[in-house]
Amino acid sequence: MRTLSPVKGVLVTAACAMAMLPAGAAQAGDGAGLSPTSARAGEATATTAAPEEDAASRDSRAARMCSDAYQIGSTGYIKRKGYTIASVKQFYSPRCHRNYGYLYVWKGFRQHHKKYATNVGVYDFHAKKLLGLRVWRNTSAASFWSYPTNTVHHCTAARGAVTVPGEHKHYAYSSKRC
Repeated sequence: MRTLSPVKGVLVTAACAMAMLPAGAAQAGDGAGLSPTSARAGEATATTAAPEEDAASRDSRAARMCSDAYQIGSTGYIKRKGYTIASVKQFYSPRCHRNYGYLYVWKGFRQHHKKYATNVGVYDFHAKKLLGLRVWRNTSAASFWSYPTNTVHHCTAARGAVTVPGEHKHYAYSSKRC
């Protein structure tokens, strides 16, 4: 029987451990980086890589996301029967001069509801309209991006909604940013 030197053993163990780490969740269209959910008290965070993360990256490209976009303002939370089911965030791209809405449906909700409808957009307080609106019906995905909006000189907030078949729409806004 052949034995490994202690250094080789540590390297093999470290390599195996790194192979088991999650790849990360989507952020602003680059497919890598921080999870869209934050780790504040009472919030769930993703612990393993999942197919939705690749879908989130594809969705951000479909929404014409600029890769330098970052969150502005505070997160809004969509509640249903007293439980948080989704997070709503607003993003800003300095390079593209655009705002985006982002909706993340929490895993606990997705585990109990296989299909639902969602939409996300950016509410423009000047125009009094929801802009960049994207709608999904009969979906089971986790991450959703609005289209880019030319609203950086206006007061805005992201707005996301989740609808379970047979129920009314549950929605929330991120904080207002001017």
